[in-house]
Amino acid sequence: MTQVSKSTGEKVTAAASAVKDAEDIPSWPVRRGLVPEPGPKRSLAAGSFVNMIGNGLFMTGSALFFTRSVGLSVAQVGAGMGAASLVGLAAGIPIGRLADLRGPKGTYIVTLVVQGVAMAALTLVRSFWLFVAVICVTQLASSASAAARGPLIRGFGGTNPTKFRAYLRAVNNLAGSCGALVAGVVVQLDTRNAYLALVLGNALTFLACAAILSRLPHLDPAQAPLMTNRWIALKDKPYIAMTVLDSIMAMHGQVLLFALPLWIVGHSDTPHWLVGASAVINTLMVVALQVRASRNVDSNAAAARTVGRSAVAFLVGMALIAATGGTPKAVATGLIIAGVVVHTIGELWHSAGSFELSFGLAPAHSQGQYSGLFGMGHGLMNAMAPSILGLFCITWGARGWLTMGAIFIATGLAVPYVARWAERTRTNEFQTQS
Repeated sequence: MTQVSKSTGEKVTAAASAVKDAEDIPSWPVRRGLVPEPGPKRSLAAGSFVNMIGNGLFMTGSALFFTRSVGLSVAQVGAGMGAASLVGLAAGIPIGRLADLRGPKGTYIVTLVVQGVAMAALTLVRSFWLFVAVICVTQLASSASAAARGPLIRGFGGTNPTKFRAYLRAVNNLAGSCGALVAGVVVQLDTRNAYLALVLGNALTFLACAAILSRLPHLDPAQAPLMTNRWIALKDKPYIAMTVLDSIMAMHGQVLLFALPLWIVGHSDTPHWLVGASAVINTLMVVALQVRASRNVDSNAAAARTVGRSAVAFLVGMALIAATGGTPKAVATGLIIAGVVVHTIGELWHSAGSFELSFGLAPAHSQGQYSGLFGMGHGLMNAMAPSILGLFCITWGARGWLTMGAIFIATGLAVPYVARWAERTRTNEFQTQS
């Protein structure tokens, strides 16, 4: 195990102690669903919150750290991050299988420690190739971490892990926003010491999360049936098809992050503050409504129908945004706000359905491996999404927004058929309960 400095170790221990003290939270937040009941769920939520504060810090300030503090060019940063994203895809399935064989808790904690150490190593980077090497390690550990985290949520999520995962998504959005606010202070200071503090702060949150999750009870791996194929996920054609469809649907996340800001600034007569306002609207809706959107999504059939509904919302939202070209400022502003709201409703529905399908169609003994496959599909599509959305939504203009919406509709309509195909191929030994 990699050792950390005494001061860092004390901070991690303090973070874990603070979470332990949180066990004394009054009962009313638990009854209202604001805080999970004491036990593994609360520890997972606390760890996720701490970790996502760091992610919000780094995601907001990383580009400026690499360009203004390390001295890399924008092109070098883009090339390095793109290469690291593709390299990171390779870790999901094998680490997921390791989590299935050895248990997800220890695997997840190791990946968190590796991420923390690799993140701290970024403060020593002074050249492009060292940057690429270190950022590739961080992305490999990140993909591995996501694969190991899936079966942990499945194992401790109770009778409705999809609802718990929805709660974690709301918590993560809140924590990420807090981190982004702190990063705004760092950007305003714009000094090397401030940027170094930002990176080391993110590294510390990985270690603090690992310390918090070390309190979780051991989760025994599920016993695989005899003669089960070693790489079962890679031979499961229905699940692979579902992964492809869900990855296409997951491009919706880049619509508000990538395509909409470019559209607002360059293709509509709307104020530029709408870029930030759209992000705030999206975040607040996810924090407030994600758990509610996951109610009654408790089977593969219900999840598939929910994904289909999300596709309709995406089409309507993108049509509203497309209609802003050439319209008066006040009307265009209202249309974009309405489009963001409708699009976010689709995002809530898709997340709920996607969570349930990723768990419900995977066998209990291979949740990590299947989680790695699902994450690999999403990661690959996230790498491709800016180019695809740039072509459709920016180069093609309004008709491109509508075409992209039609792609979402076609994909969403196919999901129930593939879900039924997948369920027909599940045997009693292969099936997992949602």
